[in-house]
Amino acid sequence: MVGDTELARLAALEGLGLLDTPAEPEFDMIAELAQRLLGTKIGLLSLVDRDRQWFKAKIGLAVSQTPRETAFCAHAVEADDVLIVPDATLDSRFAHNPLVTGAPNIRFYAGVPVRAPQTEVMPDRLPMGTLCVIDDQPRDLSAEDLKILTGLALLVEKLFDARSAAAAAQQLAEERAAHLQMLDRKNRQLRQAERMANIGSWRLTLADNRTEWSEQTYAIHGVPAGCGEPLESALEFYPPKARKLITGALERTMATGEPFDVETDFTTAQGEYRRVRSMGELEIVQGKPAALIGVFQDITSRYMLEQALRHAAHTDELTRIASRGSFNEYVDEKIKATTRAGERCALLLIDLDHFKAINDEFGHQAGDELLRVAASRLKADYLDKCFAARLGGDEFVLLVPDQTILNNLPALLRRLLGDFKRPVSFNGNVLNMSATIGASWLGGDVTDRGQLLRNADIALYAAKREQRGSALIAGNDTLIVAEEKGAATLRLVSR
Repeated sequence: MVGDTELARLAALEGLGLLDTPAEPEFDMIAELAQRLLGTKIGLLSLVDRDRQWFKAKIGLAVSQTPRETAFCAHAVEADDVLIVPDATLDSRFAHNPLVTGAPNIRFYAGVPVRAPQTEVMPDRLPMGTLCVIDDQPRDLSAEDLKILTGLALLVEKLFDARSAAAAAQQLAEERAAHLQMLDRKNRQLRQAERMANIGSWRLTLADNRTEWSEQTYAIHGVPAGCGEPLESALEFYPPKARKLITGALERTMATGEPFDVETDFTTAQGEYRRVRSMGELEIVQGKPAALIGVFQDITSRYMLEQALRHAAHTDELTRIASRGSFNEYVDEKIKATTRAGERCALLLIDLDHFKAINDEFGHQAGDELLRVAASRLKADYLDKCFAARLGGDEFVLLVPDQTILNNLPALLRRLLGDFKRPVSFNGNVLNMSATIGASWLGGDVTDRGQLLRNADIALYAAKREQRGSALIAGNDTLIVAEEKGAATLRLVSR
């Protein structure tokens, strides 16, 4: 069981913040001075941890640590006293130590404990490790040598003290900064306009529709601080759609007394785009509405970050086309719009042929390149009115709402099949590429995304069974293949 003193010592060692840190010139120099001045092969500054001794500085030794159970320094730490071993082979404590019987073949050892700084929590200077010198030849340590080693160990302790003082000063500075920040936060909370960063306050008097703005509100608008703007002028900073939203919010609050909180687009006096958040509520004086008061915040940075995150969530990382989640949202909205307009819409489910074989033969980088190329072919100019997405793995989907293209869906399928048959060059290899496509129409009994996908999936696997690199339209037995030298090929499928 580890005693209280040892637990306190280990806590102090951890508090020094030196374990497993990079070498530092000042500690290296002290270890080198000890090694040179005492004429030994090795000089070390060791720190004795729970199960190991780790060397903060080392001269003449390659390893960075050894087990505590074999460490000479552990004995000096446990005794909290100087340890001198003239010949380890003659010392019963160390004669069979692997550091004696093997590399580095320790014969002579002299170590002086180095102690942690005193603190209010830790009034005793507990030993953290030693400054020691080691040689592979037996020798004695003179009084002068011991004085040198003890002095250098004291210098290490002074460095420990300086570090501790610096850490305490840093902590004090951080605590002071936190205290000042708290005071500043409390001061800002005294005014509604200072509740959030980059926020201003406003007041709209109902009698004359005049506005009163704080300095930050002027700053967000990009105009010099003044006496406010009439409501009509203030609304001119909003684009028409946003202006309608703000006006509606103001009118509802004045009519119902309910507060409002809206986010809208906004344009500064310099014509710069902003995203702003407006909050407001009624001010009641003598039982009657006298004004609207509120806060006004520039949330452009947050909004842009949210938009970027939303874009990332809706974009397939590898192919940079829409993700499955984005496809689901888009298709559901498009189905509703298409149904309302009484128009047609088709969904194509596209599966790359022999994708696993290409991965196995040429590696995953080749497979990734194939997926990127497939995505790029679904973004061709003639498909600019279509919506392409990667569903996952080697499966893609294309929603076709273009009424002109839909006049001849087989022609589109033939063209796509031809596009996907073009080989891909990668790292000097030619990757033969093709895709199989299942298509389905929206309409009749097919009224939602799930039915569209199921029908397209059935058609896809029927086409695969017949011939990879072909296409089928759900409900139609005609197998469609890529054009060969300008001639379209169709074949009936028996089911």
